[in-house]
Amino acid sequence: MPGTWRDIRLKQEESLSPRATRSSQSRGRLIPEPECRVRSVFERDANRILYSEDFRRLRHKTQVFFNAKNDHVCTRMEHVLYVNSIATTIGRTLGLNQDLISAIALGHDIGHAPFGHSGERKLDECLHNVNETLRFRHEYHSLRVVDRLSTRISHEKINARCGLNLTYEVRDGIVSHCGENYDEYVLKPHPDKDPDAIYTCEHRTAMPATLEGCVVRLVDKIAYVGRDIEDAVRARLMDYDEIPLEVRRTLGATNGQMINTLVEDLLDNSYDRGEIRLSSERGEALREMILVNNRRIYKAPVIKRYEANTNNVVEGLFEAIYRRVKEIMDNAPDARDGSGCIDLSAIPDGDRLDRRLIEYIKEKAYEPGTLPEQITVDYIAGMTDAYALSIFEELYWQ
Repeated sequence: MPGTWRDIRLKQEESLSPRATRSSQSRGRLIPEPECRVRSVFERDANRILYSEDFRRLRHKTQVFFNAKNDHVCTRMEHVLYVNSIATTIGRTLGLNQDLISAIALGHDIGHAPFGHSGERKLDECLHNVNETLRFRHEYHSLRVVDRLSTRISHEKINARCGLNLTYEVRDGIVSHCGENYDEYVLKPHPDKDPDAIYTCEHRTAMPATLEGCVVRLVDKIAYVGRDIEDAVRARLMDYDEIPLEVRRTLGATNGQMINTLVEDLLDNSYDRGEIRLSSERGEALREMILVNNRRIYKAPVIKRYEANTNNVVEGLFEAIYRRVKEIMDNAPDARDGSGCIDLSAIPDGDRLDRRLIEYIKEKAYEPGTLPEQITVDYIAGMTDAYALSIFEELYWQ
């Protein structure tokens, strides 16, 4: 008798490497849900991220070049899709769980601020200036987005404050994805991490809990290093022949050659092993290439001039929005309906920004006692580049 489609799905998971993370072994969701009859828990997580408004906004957020007029310049969404493509190719070849890899890859930058890493740094500075105990890190904020801020339309009655209610393995992969440790090219998973410490663990030094998370963490660097050079060449900041000769010999001279070389090297050195790694030769070349990008692209005078403008925008937004959110919170009594939410019914509408902020606080169902600086950061980090600029102009130029 022929098998059913459920048998096929089961066999697909059984065929994975013994080192792969199986959906049946997931540590589960913050709030238990009935399983989908068709999709694995990780595939379901990937869909939730893909269909979210937060993911949709990534196409209007900066990767490196701010508010680019050139349609061919990489945006944050395109970077995320490149990470997903490269990482799932690696996962397929190594016999790892592609659904888990895809969910982590699609969600890894979902909490990124507008204006790229310069926007992240300025937002962190503004937050730290008003509260020394708080910092803004995009990987932690990505976790906050999927855990708390993102909303989804569903017929299921899910707690309004559980965000997308993703599995632990996806959440851990998202918060542990940091690709800014340039000399890191040997990644060994830490499967015994405490799920309850996911918000307090120093994930920039701690490895992901799964091999799949390690793949995304390393691919994050592979995906951006050559692509940023493509954009820099298009912007006439540098030429391919300015890449050090030894790096070109080791990695290749174009983005495609670099990706192919690094992926093949990763597969050669990671197959049937409990770690994801590059050879020392390729790993050092990748580090050198990122340092070249730092000097020639990220610290280029034209980029610095853009940074000065966008820093002014983020600082101006934080100053104005924080003041208004603080006033709203100071005047809002606790709700009397037992919902645990802030009661905004007695707050006057004010101008357009006040109305937007009141609606935002209602939509996110913030609890009484939520710090106004946290609400301010949540609101600004969710903005696209263009929306941030438009609100800044509305505040200061009209």
